[in-house]
Amino acid sequence: MKLKFSHVDVLVMDLEVACAYYADLFNAKISKTLVWERGGLHVRYAIVMFGAERFMLVQPISGGLKDLLDVKGDGTIYRHCYSTPDIEAAYEELIIAGVQPEDENGNPLAKSNLQSPSGARIIWLPKRFENFSIELLEEKELEAFIADAFAEIA
Repeated sequence: MKLKFSHVDVLVMDLEVACAYYADLFNAKISKTLVWERGGLHVRYAIVMFGAERFMLVQPISGGLKDLLDVKGDGTIYRHCYSTPDIEAAYEELIIAGVQPEDENGNPLAKSNLQSPSGARIIWLPKRFENFSIELLEEKELEAFIADAFAEIA
């Protein structure tokens, strides 16, 4: 499977405070605030970029990530995200390896349902090590999504 590291996701209690901190500390660019809501999961998030580096700050409103934030606290890194040129091929490779891709809530994900609220096709690997998650996104769609998130910020 061809994968390229994209970013980590970090839980925060206050998205605006966290964004301001990294904008000041690293002179980072901060995307517009985005919302993800599906299947009981509701978060606000923003992309932080400085140089070639990027990560996402995620403020959970409800769902499993809110529970995780309440237990683990501010600044918890809970996900590594990778891009792949062909998400369907990655899906098939996982199935062949005996791994059932999941949605953001840990439910089995059908190959026909890879679309996400962000528009990018996406899959998650089952969590094997407590709360750590790995997310795979289709590369072209991910880069278009990130470009759009910063388009209004100039």
